[in-house]
Amino acid sequence: MIPSPFRPGRASDWAIDQLPGLSAENCSHLQAQGIETTRQLFQQTRTPRQRQELATRLQIHLQHVNKWAALADLSRIPAIGCQFCGLLLHAGISSVDQLAEMPLPRLQRLIMRLQVANLRRQDLCPSLGQLSTWIEQAKPFAKHNRA
Repeated sequence: MIPSPFRPGRASDWAIDQLPGLSAENCSHLQAQGIETTRQLFQQTRTPRQRQELATRLQIHLQHVNKWAALADLSRIPAIGCQFCGLLLHAGISSVDQLAEMPLPRLQRLIMRLQVANLRRQDLCPSLGQLSTWIEQAKPFAKHNRA
């Protein structure tokens, strides 16, 4: 799926099997629960209670559902999608709200540290312009979450 041009407040939606870190078995279990897209996963895991209920229904540890919920939240940002949501989560950014409040230099340091530590290559780090776009696109979503 190719995301449409960014419109404030318009979330990207991806097939659940595009979310990083989900096994085919996990995808199948989520689909059996009626969760076929990242937007559906986000909507059904907005509260701690919803996440706990899903973990119970799937008979898996809550930690997995929390991770998937964070990835689904971050994947809503058009410039991030499923391609970069895992990178952000591994860098310590676990929500759109957190990303929207993140100073650009700090985000760059977090991403650079992760890329260099894991890949020993900083040339694969998203550009400062990309990081800035991520933060700017997250702001309308974060405002919507607070409303």
